[in-house]
Amino acid sequence: MKSNNKPTKLHRGLEQRHISLMSLGATIGVGLFLGSSSAIKLAGPGILIAYVVAGVMLFIIMRALGEMALKNPVSGSFSRYARDYVSPLAGYLTGWNYWFFWIVTCMAEITAVGIYMEFWFPNVPRWVWTLAALVIMVTANFITVKLYGEFEFWFALIKIVAILFMIVAGLGVIIFGIGNGGIATGIHNLWSHGGFLPNGSSGILMSLTLVAFAYGGMEMLGLTAGESKDPAQSLPKAINNVIWRILVFYVGALFVILSIYPWNEIGTSGSPFVMTFEKLGIREAAGIINFVVITSALSSCNSGIYSTGRMLFNLAEQGQAPSRFSRLTKNGIPGNAIIVSAAVLIIGVALNYLVPAKVFIWITAISTFSSIWAWGIILVSQIRFRRRLSQKEREALFFKTPFFPYSSYIALAFLGLILGVMAYFPDTRFALIIGPIWYAILTAIYYGKGYHKTSENNQEDTLESTVS
Repeated sequence: MKSNNKPTKLHRGLEQRHISLMSLGATIGVGLFLGSSSAIKLAGPGILIAYVVAGVMLFIIMRALGEMALKNPVSGSFSRYARDYVSPLAGYLTGWNYWFFWIVTCMAEITAVGIYMEFWFPNVPRWVWTLAALVIMVTANFITVKLYGEFEFWFALIKIVAILFMIVAGLGVIIFGIGNGGIATGIHNLWSHGGFLPNGSSGILMSLTLVAFAYGGMEMLGLTAGESKDPAQSLPKAINNVIWRILVFYVGALFVILSIYPWNEIGTSGSPFVMTFEKLGIREAAGIINFVVITSALSSCNSGIYSTGRMLFNLAEQGQAPSRFSRLTKNGIPGNAIIVSAAVLIIGVALNYLVPAKVFIWITAISTFSSIWAWGIILVSQIRFRRRLSQKEREALFFKTPFFPYSSYIALAFLGLILGVMAYFPDTRFALIIGPIWYAILTAIYYGKGYHKTSENNQEDTLESTVS
């Protein structure tokens, strides 16, 4: 017989293979397949440097998150750590910030599905596909956490196979001239059109906002700690493996594309991925990439709905959101939190449909700002976390951030640099205005609703159990 009692803790149903691909799936999205052209226009071949440097910084951030996640594996992850090691207000702002980040990102992704489906069904209204995508992804998240993991596993796998195929086939063009009449293209395009840095170091700086946006979502790996069957084993492997995989996929794919085509021609004839497939003589290149991009958008939306639900659940547990968001279904899913997030997404889809195309530039800027907040709070929380440990406890950490504390401070400075770049450009500057206004509104609600009283009591209880 089934029990009528609902669970009070999230179901631990994610396996190693799910977690290994979840962060990768959340990070490799539409930005790589279609958005890489904009970054290349800014930095030329030097965009490779931007992705490598940003990748190293994100590796440091993920290791910092891993330290805390292995000590205290909870859903809500860095929002909870911000509350415990920085302040209750910081935890509250971080949780709602990350919820907002994925809401905005999901708005773009599910709207993108409607746009891409027009390639095959131009006469079907876009909102039909957008709504269908949202319903399917919410359903996948609502049934069981394992089903969510299965969806994400296969969605991510499609993207990975497509990129790996393009890299291998592209190397065939570069080395053996396959698809180019037997004439090897070599890699001279990396420096033959204005040099490796055609726009100088300023080009790399200008591209950092887009690069940061592309890496956004990697930190959601920490959210899986509360639902991993064996976080002590799965999280270190996932964190160590994901970073080099992302560097291979991003840097490897862009290296191949920039070697085959002059950088100043990329983006003039559609997606660089479509161009590369067509170079190999694959006539259905546009259709193949369109399918891959649709699964990529669904994957990112899938991850976003998962993240928003867990963040609302965590905020409610801390007394920083309505208590109904902490209620779980019989399957151990935060059902109310997912439903509310999905309802907000429906409003966002309607707005996204009505607003001109420039909304995607705004979404990029807002998402990047939210990512920087999340990454920055992870580093600050880790620094404070280390200070609270005794010398013996520090030595006992088996998953340490390399070169701490210098690496953490360097990563923080890098995030500050990205904010400076965003402030320089008018198209992204507004995000630095909207962000503080959003935090001011949240702070007013925090004190106005009395959330600060409950969360401060919860922090004291958590600290006692964590330190012990």
